[in-house]
Amino acid sequence: MKILVVGGAGFIGSHIVDSLVLHGHEVKIFSRRLVPCNDGADFIVGDFHDISKLAEAMIGVDVVIHSLSTVVPMTSARSPIDDVRSNLLGTIRLLDLMRCEAVSRLIYLSSGGTVYGNPIGNPVNESATLNPISSYGAVKAAVESFINVARVEWGLESVVIRPSNPYGERQVGKLAQGLISNLLRCAIERKPITIFGNGDIIRDYVYVKDLARLITLAVSSDFCGVLNGGSGVGFSVNEIVDVVEREASYSFEKHYLPVRSFDVKEIVLDCAAASEKLQWSASTPIDVGISRQYAYMMNGDKQW
Repeated sequence: MKILVVGGAGFIGSHIVDSLVLHGHEVKIFSRRLVPCNDGADFIVGDFHDISKLAEAMIGVDVVIHSLSTVVPMTSARSPIDDVRSNLLGTIRLLDLMRCEAVSRLIYLSSGGTVYGNPIGNPVNESATLNPISSYGAVKAAVESFINVARVEWGLESVVIRPSNPYGERQVGKLAQGLISNLLRCAIERKPITIFGNGDIIRDYVYVKDLARLITLAVSSDFCGVLNGGSGVGFSVNEIVDVVEREASYSFEKHYLPVRSFDVKEIVLDCAAASEKLQWSASTPIDVGISRQYAYMMNGDKQW
């Protein structure tokens, strides 16, 4: 199958590419930056908003995987207008281009950690009401709505994956995203850490290679709909800090700040649908995944 991965040079996208190539698919990477990558994939450098370049990349493609996001929750909160312009409008243009180029199947990476907001109970399944409390989650939910419009209006075959909090190799903690990567970076550099609240915020974390496997299964299936992609297990910030301290043999100096308004108190994903529909479950324990990411970062954050 011929697949275009938009954002295929990023943290999650690069693992998706590796998994797809391993399973024999023909892969094109579309990214605004050229990085060393999987030799089995073609690389197309272009901006997400360059329609002519995207159209060129889409020639002969069977499936588009949209793993690109130009913001993270913190930067989205600072500039929601930029998030809407870049990610919402950009994806609407992508959908229109797919219609024009007769590419009918899309896999979109939404955000299971933000689109549900503060749920009534945990774990949360895909039928729960979307009630984001952050700009980042609101834009992701809006994109999902436009994908559904495309499904109704012109027959788009879509799979929306709602990952929990991905972590693993290639997420190196240099950007404002990823608790685990930022903790590991601080441990390596022997720096203090900042905790928002008292550390009892609970998240579901999914190892990136497990997530890439889910997306590869979705590509090869005829399933259409929405799937959560998480571990189904919740860990508090304090528990993650403890795991990192053990792995890095380092005790953090901890600074505490008030809870941020866009932080969900607790979110754990129910992933029974992914198990039923695609026979998938996250198989990597949190300590194993963190150990692998730590080893990668200690090796100098080598490019891929």
